[in-house]
Amino acid sequence: MRILTNFDRFPDAWVSETGQSGSSETAKTLEDFLNGARRADLLMINCDVGVTLRLCAAFLMRPWRRKPIIAVDFVLRKPRTLSARISVWIKRLLLSRVDLFIHYFNDLSGYEKYYGIGRNRSLFVPFKPNIRYRFDPSSTNEGKYLLCLGRSMRDYDTFFDAVAGLPWPAAIPAPDFPELRRNESRFTRSLDRLPPNVTLLEDNGTEESMFRILGSAKIVVLPIRKASLCASGVSTYLNAMLMRKCVVLTEGPGVSDVLTGQALICASEDPALLASTIRKAWEDDGLRQRLEESGYRYALSLGGEPELLQRIIDASCRFLAQRGGNRPRTP
Repeated sequence: MRILTNFDRFPDAWVSETGQSGSSETAKTLEDFLNGARRADLLMINCDVGVTLRLCAAFLMRPWRRKPIIAVDFVLRKPRTLSARISVWIKRLLLSRVDLFIHYFNDLSGYEKYYGIGRNRSLFVPFKPNIRYRFDPSSTNEGKYLLCLGRSMRDYDTFFDAVAGLPWPAAIPAPDFPELRRNESRFTRSLDRLPPNVTLLEDNGTEESMFRILGSAKIVVLPIRKASLCASGVSTYLNAMLMRKCVVLTEGPGVSDVLTGQALICASEDPALLASTIRKAWEDDGLRQRLEESGYRYALSLGGEPELLQRIIDASCRFLAQRGGNRPRTP
């Protein structure tokens, strides 16, 4: 089987857990996928909603050229504006042409409600810490502050309200406000109105900067907005776990539907509850250390990019075998 994909570093030759073997070819643009589809048995698109929708539209107009489509890490947002709610119906029609969605979360309630993506066309695959094989966990120190970081659907307002009443130092990387807005994070305070115990950390966007920021944290706190429909912050919390950091999260897809004892989880958009959860983690050394070890073992078990790609290959082959081969599905 030949897979045409936009994944970086996808194996040129592969073998699935079922013994299915195959090869791959790289495509990046819509034109690449349309041209390469003739030589491929399967089109696999990673984290590119635009290309996926346009490819579905192209096959809708030229069904004789269609090949099975698998969309991986397909990030969709809750429609908020009138135009977004209208466009949902067009997206539902186009996305009905996708044969399989591979998610890094289990809770599909939002995807099914708004976009018609349910369990009949979905598989869960655990993600991986992005820093695996690039960081030595033995170099981790205990840390000194509460850290909130990330851009996707983060709720910095709740973090600020929670830590304002706590006696311990807190920190955030210097914010990139355009990116925060683009990723629907909530950060409504001006920088001169942050709680006095919150420090702005220099962040130049490099891997070394991320190691430094995470490495100096005692507890990593990731409040996610209630409106999130998919996994937000998974790569961040897995990186923190691999660095043996205690993680405090708010519930939602990719968190409460995936983790089982590797982090403290509380309801979203509740500053008082978040503050009490942080306090529990900070003051109870035994609890914090158990979470650090449990989170580390979980993150370590997931491997890195090669292991993730193998899980995706295995899931794809299982799905196609259960469906009866590589024939395109007719919705």
